[in-house]
Amino acid sequence: MLTQLSISNYAIVDRLDVELTSGMTAITGETGAGKSIMLDALGLCLGDRADPKSVRAGTGKAEIIASFDLSLLPAARNWLEERDLLADEDCILRRTVTAEGRSRAYINGSPSTAQDCAELGALLIDIHSQHAHQSLLRKSVQRQLLDTFAELGELTQSVEQLASDWLRARRELELLSGSLEEHNARSQLLAYQVEELDELALGKDELAALEQEQKLLANAGDILASGHEALTLSEQHESGIARSLALLDAEQHPGKHAAEARSMLDSALIQLAEARLEIQAHVAGVEVDPERLAQVETRLESIYAVARKHRCLPEQLADQHRELRQELASLTGGSERIEALNSLMTELDEQYRELAGTLSKKRKRAATRLEKKVIALLDTLAMAQCQLSIALRPRESSDPHPQGREDVEFTISTNPGSPPQPLGKIASGGELSRISLAIQVVNASRATAPSMVFDEVDVGIGGAVAEVVGRLLRQLASHAQILCVTHLAQVASQAHQHLLVSKSGGNSSVSADLTALEDGDKVKEIARMLGGVKITRQSLAHAQEMLDSVEA
Repeated sequence: MLTQLSISNYAIVDRLDVELTSGMTAITGETGAGKSIMLDALGLCLGDRADPKSVRAGTGKAEIIASFDLSLLPAARNWLEERDLLADEDCILRRTVTAEGRSRAYINGSPSTAQDCAELGALLIDIHSQHAHQSLLRKSVQRQLLDTFAELGELTQSVEQLASDWLRARRELELLSGSLEEHNARSQLLAYQVEELDELALGKDELAALEQEQKLLANAGDILASGHEALTLSEQHESGIARSLALLDAEQHPGKHAAEARSMLDSALIQLAEARLEIQAHVAGVEVDPERLAQVETRLESIYAVARKHRCLPEQLADQHRELRQELASLTGGSERIEALNSLMTELDEQYRELAGTLSKKRKRAATRLEKKVIALLDTLAMAQCQLSIALRPRESSDPHPQGREDVEFTISTNPGSPPQPLGKIASGGELSRISLAIQVVNASRATAPSMVFDEVDVGIGGAVAEVVGRLLRQLASHAQILCVTHLAQVASQAHQHLLVSKSGGNSSVSADLTALEDGDKVKEIARMLGGVKITRQSLAHAQEMLDSVEA
């Protein structure tokens, strides 16, 4: 619930701090004192559009801070926790507006958008008036009110989940089916390319081996000639080294240097002999084979031709083969996925139609009961000629819809015999508030908003009807925190907490103040509301009597 509201430099408010309690709070004051300023300021914290003209004249910035107790609001706590904004059991919304038009919003100290504040605000408080927060005009809220009255929470969640799953499957199917022709053409091309590479059957390291063999076969004559010449030279040098060793005989050439020379010549002779053997083996392995050369070159040309068709290097053909196989397999799997999606959609559609049908039947029965209960309350609220009708219109499309098979809309007829029309086209601000009040009272025992504000709920009424409105608000306050801006004593007298808005100042500066009334001051304000500016003993006695008659 809303626990505290602080307003600085907003409109005609210099500084205002108010602590709010549970139950029903009445906000009263003279006409023009600024009773609605408090609600307008609260609306800014809940995401309303900022207006630089609302900044108090002569100041640079307006600031509004609203504090909420979340101990009994799991939905709001979850919303904050998902965004890493949760801080204990409290939530603080802060909004600043500068005279230049700059606006900033904060949730628990973290910069946020006005849209985030509005989304969170919908979980914290509901303002019932003719202004933008009048949620009863929204069809989505009307549907939720009916479902809440019928206690259809789990059923509506199941229907929404089935429809969402079906829609998700359809979107995937449309994406796959929309490119089916393209997939088929691609599959045919891939199949041809893979078959061609399969027929080529290029072995691992085959390309390098063929290219090396082709070089040997193509240059066999030159290799043999140069090899034999190398053998001849090796033999000549071998003889020369042997002669050198003989000339450097140890007996004739003693000493360290001669010994070192003999050792190196001996090693050279051994290495030269081994090299000659390797050359002989190399030459022996070379043969002139034109037929084999033609085979190798034909095979290489096939490999090079396929590589050119695939626009890759010959050594990249193995990777290309593998990638094309994988793509072909994935496209083949796409056809299987289409079949699976069609089967899934059929199954989801059958489950949806069964549950959505049950939901429609329960909504229809609940709509009749809700209409009767609300009409009975409207009769006590000076709206006896108003007939509330809840229209359940089948949707044009038979496809699964997250909100069920019908569109829910509250309509009203203000005169006997006139056709019912949507609330926004018929009801005035005061009528809309009373209709909303009646619906909320009917729904109060099931579920309701944690905090509700009623503005202009008593427009156009008085006497006994006003007393009924006050009692209904007090009754509703046993299930939710109620804030009510009123000019009727019959309504204000029912409040658990009474706040008086007053205006002070002269020609140069005016300021609005807010005072929490207790005992005698409360009696005086009720008397003023009953009798005008001059308070008499009779009006004071009447006010005391009204307060004494309020049920605990």
